[in-house]
Order: sequence, then structure tokens, then C-alpha cells
Amino acid sequence: MLEKIKESAEFLQQKIHTSPKIAIVLGSGLGSLVDHIHIETEIPYTNIPNFPVSTVKGHRGSLVFGKMNNIEVVVMSGRFHFYEGYTMKEVTFHLQVLKEIGIQQVILSNAAGGMNPTFKVGDIMIINDHINLMGNNPLLGPNDDRMGARFQEMSEAYSRRMIKIAFHTAEKLNIHLQQGVYVGVTGPCFETPSEYKAFHILGGDAVGMSTIPETIVARHRGMEVFALSVITDLGVVGVVEKVSHEEVLMAANQAGPKMVQLVYDMLPQL
Repeated sequence: MLEKIKESAEFLQQKIHTSPKIAIVLGSGLGSLVDHIHIETEIPYTNIPNFPVSTVKGHRGSLVFGKMNNIEVVVMSGRFHFYEGYTMKEVTFHLQVLKEIGIQQVILSNAAGGMNPTFKVGDIMIINDHINLMGNNPLLGPNDDRMGARFQEMSEAYSRRMIKIAFHTAEKLNIHLQQGVYVGVTGPCFETPSEYKAFHILGGDAVGMSTIPETIVARHRGMEVFALSVITDLGVVGVVEKVSHEEVLMAANQAGPKMVQLVYDMLPQL
């Protein structure tokens, strides 16, 4: 696997003239962040050796290199999901490649269903921990010690330092932030009312179909992780309503400007 990772990384290094240390992964409906980047190079996933292809509506499907708030970044405009039929190693392959080109910090974003009764649609939740209910893990199988430890420590999956910066920045911007535990499920079905109730009893505040595999691999490779969810629908007891992917995209698009402003102002402090 390391050979494929290096092949992809070498391809990218031949195409780019920047050395970003920060990567941003955009979730469903959050692609507007790309509009705030001074783009230097954009490479479709289909052109990158060994890269999967995003098949979900709302995911652009390209790596964007450039500057945001005068900070060099690479943005994954579109991610890969387990429910698309990819293996966990394929879902997280991009993190492996990003590490090889020098990325040290990863910002992950997603659209999620809120289960905390204090949440409302449009809120931004900073992820301070997660519960993996995907029934799988990208580190299963033989471990390559060149890439990380056999048994990954996860007591601080999400960087407390970066979370502190987020809240400090949000206060200056007058952006209200929630924080909580993200529950990861495979999808592609949205949750039943009983599932929402069970996940909340377990300690979850929001639920989604991504992010956790990426966090695991990023931490395994020694990268610092910050993650945030845009609450696009509610799974609170007595408030569960029918939801569609189109409605999720619409809610994410409406909340997107707040997320963009937060990340934009955080970058120079990282």
C-alpha cells in the first residue's frame, strides 16, 4: 500500500508549486469554502493515480491547492464514503497521500444530524470526541510500522489546542458554537427515531456517515485533527422528521458561510 501512496504523492508533487501544512476536507454542501481560496492548482481526483472518485451529489471531486487568508492549504473538495462501496483503506487513502506531501494538520467538516435537544438546524458543532459504530476500522489488517503504531492511542483524537483556537475565534466573530460527540455510522440510510434515541443515550450529540475513519488514519500518521459538523437536521425525541439528501445540502449551504468564516480566521493561528 505504501508504494501506491508514494506514487500518488509523487504525482502531486510534480504538479504543485506549494508546500501546504494544512489540509481541509469538505463535507456535503460545504464546497463554498473553495470560493474563498486563491487557487494555484486544481487536480481532479480522476487524474490522480490510485485515487478513488467521489460519487455523491454535493462533492466536487478535486484537490485544490492555494492560499486562504495568506496561508497555504490543500482542500479536498469532496470525500469518499464507506457506503459508496469503497473499503475503509480506500475511504482514507487521501489522508495517507496528504501525509506524504507534508500535511501536519487536518480540518474535517461534515453535515450531521443533531441529537442533542439544545441543537438547532444551522448550528456548528465542534467535535470533541467520537463513537465509532461503523463496524469497521481503517487500521484493520497487517500494520506497516513505517506508517504508524500497531495500536493507535485515541485519548485525544481531536486536538484540544485547535478546539481552543476555534472557540476563541468564534467569540471574536460572534459565532455561536456547539460542541459534542460525533457518532459515525455506515449509512446510506438516515437514522430511525429509535436509532437517534439509542445513539443519544450512548453519549452522542450528532450523527453522520464520515469523518471517523479519516480521523483514525490522520492520528495514526501523526497529524493533528480538528473537526466540525454543520447540523442539517434534527433527530431529537419528538422532533424527528423525514429528511432527504437535498434538504441536507440546502441546510449545509445556508450554514456554510459561518463555517467558512470560522476556518478562514482560524488558519493564521494554527
